[in-house]
Amino acid sequence: MPMIVGKQQGGRDLRSRILLAGALMSALMLVLAGRLYHLQITRGEEFTAKSFDNFVKETRVPADRGMMLDNRGRILVDNRPSYNVTLTPAFCQPSGAPKGYCLDEILPKLATYLSLTSDEVERVREQYRKARGLKRFRDFTVKLDVDLDALDRLEANRLELAGIDVVAAPHRHYRYGALAAHVLGYMNEVTGEELDGFEKKGIEGYVLGDYIGRRGVERRFESDLRGVDGWRKTIVDAKGRKIRGSSHLLGDLDRLTPPSSGHNLVLSLNLPLQQAAEKAFEAAAAGALVAVDVNTGFVLAMVSKPAYDPNKLTGRITRAELRAISEDPLEPLIFRVAQEHYHPGSTWKVVTALAGLKTGTHGAHNSVFCNGGYSLGRRRWRCWRDAGHGTVDLHHALKHSCDTFFYAMSDRMGIDAIAEMATELGFGRVPGLDLSPEVPGIVPSTTYHDRVTPGGYTKGLALNTSIGQGDVNVSPIQLAMAYAAIANDGTLYRPQVVRRIEDPDGKLVRALEPQVVHKLDVKPEHLALVGAGLNAVMNEPGGTAYYRRLKDVAVAGKTGTAQVVKLGSTRIKANQMTFFQRDHAWFAAYAPFEQPEVAVVVLNEHGGSGSSDAAPIAMAVVREYFRIKAEEEAARNTPPPEPAPKATPSASPPASDPLPALDSGTTREASRATKESAPWT
Repeated sequence: MPMIVGKQQGGRDLRSRILLAGALMSALMLVLAGRLYHLQITRGEEFTAKSFDNFVKETRVPADRGMMLDNRGRILVDNRPSYNVTLTPAFCQPSGAPKGYCLDEILPKLATYLSLTSDEVERVREQYRKARGLKRFRDFTVKLDVDLDALDRLEANRLELAGIDVVAAPHRHYRYGALAAHVLGYMNEVTGEELDGFEKKGIEGYVLGDYIGRRGVERRFESDLRGVDGWRKTIVDAKGRKIRGSSHLLGDLDRLTPPSSGHNLVLSLNLPLQQAAEKAFEAAAAGALVAVDVNTGFVLAMVSKPAYDPNKLTGRITRAELRAISEDPLEPLIFRVAQEHYHPGSTWKVVTALAGLKTGTHGAHNSVFCNGGYSLGRRRWRCWRDAGHGTVDLHHALKHSCDTFFYAMSDRMGIDAIAEMATELGFGRVPGLDLSPEVPGIVPSTTYHDRVTPGGYTKGLALNTSIGQGDVNVSPIQLAMAYAAIANDGTLYRPQVVRRIEDPDGKLVRALEPQVVHKLDVKPEHLALVGAGLNAVMNEPGGTAYYRRLKDVAVAGKTGTAQVVKLGSTRIKANQMTFFQRDHAWFAAYAPFEQPEVAVVVLNEHGGSGSSDAAPIAMAVVREYFRIKAEEEAARNTPPPEPAPKATPSASPPASDPLPALDSGTTREASRATKESAPWT
């Protein structure tokens, strides 16, 4: 009996152990299944991505920036081939290399081969440290537009530069160098602070090393010009080297996300007219020129001198070159058209004349006797002509630019009437060109002088203001838009330089229409009286610009000579002064007088006399405007040549003809027809 009981007990123990082992195995299987579920289902995508990151390298494919073209489709700004050096953090620190190998070993060599500055080296260090996770397999730019000597050095030492690549990329190219530089603008690298700001605003697509528009059209239309970069995925080994014949390992992943080019901008500038304006301004040391369509406000030509080469500021520029630009006393980076203001001299007399007509202070037939000056209290204000002009009315006061007439007018009506008319014509506020910081200028009034002048406003201040001296200051673009408003019978436009935005295929994306600031609260007959006086300046004997008139086109204009420093009671010749003491030479005009199309303003900074040092420049531009217009009209009216008869088939091959050479100012497509029927707009 005891033996039987022992066997039964042993069987029960065995079954218990089997059940326990089965339960344990089941539990382990459940744990394993749960773990597999977690790895494959819950975090499957994450680990799949990480597994690919071990050998899939992502390289950015830079997008082409949109081109800029003139109003006939001739290319002004495009992109040229260049080479950028990039670094991929994951491959710059090879497996088995000591910690810090990339920054301590590779970066110093790279800095030597590329001549990196300390700031550039620090930027690379910062980007390397910020690369985490998947970003370690994405390259970033070390240096843009590397020259051939540096490329040769990299190629000779490429085996010791793990993670370093050379990538072909487009680089901004300004075809005509400094031509219209302040209008077109330039680019340089985006800063870390800007990137932080972009992140807060939700602006994407920029990384350190990218270029961004800084001035001119490049800045104003950055979002239109900038394209969207693409990405290329390649299979690489642990050192970042491409593995041939391995693209099938990418499976369903996109091998290439192509970049999207930016939009092209069709400007209102006319290339031949811009070239003529720059050539006419060659003799001047500094100043500005503006030519605008009086009926739309679009800019046809614009010069700010001295200028800079945007190719330098956007690309390779040495420290010495940059220092020379920044230390130049004539300040070539200043956009004189809108960023600086000046005493307008006698070009301002149209403002005083319209104010006098509006207030009734002086009508068309009121006259003043000019004996060489005007006395108020104990002080005498001189006319520019010591002998005087005799008895003059408004017409002859404008024709001869008689200061005494406008002194008398302002003495009767006061400074506030002049300030009100100036504001009506757009002075005292930024014009809205928006290509750079703009100055509003100064329109002095009673309130202004009570605030800034010791002792407050006195009547004599109105006399100074009436002839564009004293505290009154205007920018060349403000004066151009004011004269355009006088020419077109009272519509003040906002100045603009971009007519259309097109996609890379030339299809219209957006057209920019003329923008009216407001209609002048000025009677048409008053504008006509002032216009007649401006016509007399150019086309009647005795006018201050009579000897600058054109034979074929009636131009209405006004000379101006603005005193810069007070030199005492004795007149001094320009050649007896230093450059910065000389008067500013102004000329403002529009043409043709009967049906105005174009307004031109010239400021020859410290140039001397408006009639001799500014008017000839403006007349050269007006002459070229009508020459180009006639040439384009003749081309449109010329019937196309008849097609040549078909050649008789021959067994021998025809002689090969060379392809026609493309002019440097050709359009984006050599066969593209003229895009607009009107000559300018």
